[in-house]
Amino acid sequence: MTDTAPTSHRPLRGPRLRAAAAVTLGLLLVPAGAATTAAAGTASTAGARAGLAHDRSTTVSYRPSDAIIANPQRGFYRHTETHYRADGSGYTPLDAATLRGYRDDGVTQILRVFYLEKFAATPTLDPQWLSAVDADLATAREAGVSVIVRFAYAQGGAWPYSPPYGDAPLDVVLSHIEQLGPLLRTNSDVIATVQSGFVGLWGEGYYTDHFAADPADPGVLTEQDWAKRAAVVRALLDELPDDRTLQVRTMSMKQTILGVPTGEEGALTPDQAHDGTDLARVGHHNDCFLASPDDFGTFLSNPLALDEDYLAADTRYVPMGGETCTVNPPKSEWESASTLMARYHFSYLNRDYNQDVLNSWGGAGIEETAKRLGYRFVLEDSTVTAGSPRADGSPTVEVGVRNEGWAAPYNERPARLVLRNDEGTWAVPFTGDDASALPADARDWAPGTTTVITAEPCGVPKGKYDAYLDLPSPDASVQGDPDFSIRTANAGTWTAETGWNDLGQRVTVRATRSTPRECGDLGAVRLDHAAERATLAAITTALDGYAETGEVSGPVLQGLRESLRRAERHAVAGRADAAAAALERAVDRLAAPRRGDRLAEAARADLIGKVQAAIDQLA
Repeated sequence: MTDTAPTSHRPLRGPRLRAAAAVTLGLLLVPAGAATTAAAGTASTAGARAGLAHDRSTTVSYRPSDAIIANPQRGFYRHTETHYRADGSGYTPLDAATLRGYRDDGVTQILRVFYLEKFAATPTLDPQWLSAVDADLATAREAGVSVIVRFAYAQGGAWPYSPPYGDAPLDVVLSHIEQLGPLLRTNSDVIATVQSGFVGLWGEGYYTDHFAADPADPGVLTEQDWAKRAAVVRALLDELPDDRTLQVRTMSMKQTILGVPTGEEGALTPDQAHDGTDLARVGHHNDCFLASPDDFGTFLSNPLALDEDYLAADTRYVPMGGETCTVNPPKSEWESASTLMARYHFSYLNRDYNQDVLNSWGGAGIEETAKRLGYRFVLEDSTVTAGSPRADGSPTVEVGVRNEGWAAPYNERPARLVLRNDEGTWAVPFTGDDASALPADARDWAPGTTTVITAEPCGVPKGKYDAYLDLPSPDASVQGDPDFSIRTANAGTWTAETGWNDLGQRVTVRATRSTPRECGDLGAVRLDHAAERATLAAITTALDGYAETGEVSGPVLQGLRESLRRAERHAVAGRADAAAAALERAVDRLAAPRRGDRLAEAARADLIGKVQAAIDQLA
């Protein structure tokens, strides 16, 4: 069943124009309304009736949704922090139920500030503290929540602030960053971005004992001060995976450390975007957004317009977010705030602070902000073009996606065509709407634009398939988890069990043009793993039996069930690597029981053997 939204008649352009001119082969189309109930849109068939006997096509248009969509790495965030004082007290771990409650409210990310008070003068981090941080990130993964990470040594008390502030010297900071590196890399799947932190109160780089020549006048920085700050930024970039970004507190920090001027001329260009260099990996956060003409020292150029232009241009390709700071009408009111969030491509904003500023926007302003922070992808239409049934080749599938958000995703986000029937499930990369024929990346889908992506299912076996748009995480450990997949803002297209967007197109592939191996990077990949799913079900049955007898109980039981649940979701979506990664975490959990766990030795050995066998099967 399809809805009655009008079919789009957008002019052909980009790959759509190329596909309309090409004779593509091997596909018989069935209009979406004939057998599909999930997609919201109208199907129209063209080709033979228009005199194109060898170029038939079906287009489905989609109804947009006005709902707030809980999508990864965008939107309002909730602030969380924890401490580790000299006596080891103060650490409050994340709670999975609380985080899932945030998700239920449409919030998919938190800021997690880790205060390291105990270590401000100590180069070595406690193993217990590192384990606690690792456990926090595992909890976020379990709850389907991403984390914006910051480390700091001290908070401010009552203003005015005066030295000593309590942060750490450079050698200590660098030692800590090196020890944090393995943890950050292991958990990068749930880390949205990392803020540079470490320096000064709250890790915001101003009130500092060690990174300003005169701590009593921290606004004046020498070349040596800048060299120290640059060492912190570069150490973090070195320890983070190449596909993760770092945010700095002021534009001047990026400009000075990486040697670029202010103004639009210093900002990233399209050719530099996402190229893996330090310049392309450093974004911005403003924690006094709207507070004053210069946002309390955030914009430092003379005139301020230079930094403003720089930020507007640079944040097309790097993450931007922050929090409001104080009421400052008319700048802090909704009309100005929404204009500036759009101009600076805000991906996230603190929902907890400043409430006076946020309340001044009214309910409609808050709702609009929740919808438009970061990306908001809306399916416009899809067209599948088939060549002659007698010829041999692949169909062409094109999808138009509009970005109604204020930003594009800032982490890699592949786009895949998923084709599924009772015999199997296959995924094929889409290519972008240029001539490069490279796999599509949603980071290129700029706000306010419509992008047309194209896929030719090379290597898909003969058969009739339902078609879906998949926008998964590129990280194997969460790739099959719908909580980390992007849902388009459309009515009736989301398939919650897989995290795919139903295109409402049904096709029949009449001939396989090539094998997946021969198709290269654009070839089809088999997704479904029925046998492996049966193995996972058997492990779950065994675990339930041990839980009933009391041989497995405590936190380990919940953790194992969550790992198996995630592995099952990955397997349903056909992502073997992601399922294996989830099971490896289960093995780690079984191998190293924690406080409160009850694990009978025989049960532990049996479960490790069963889970390891499943991992081998997935491999």
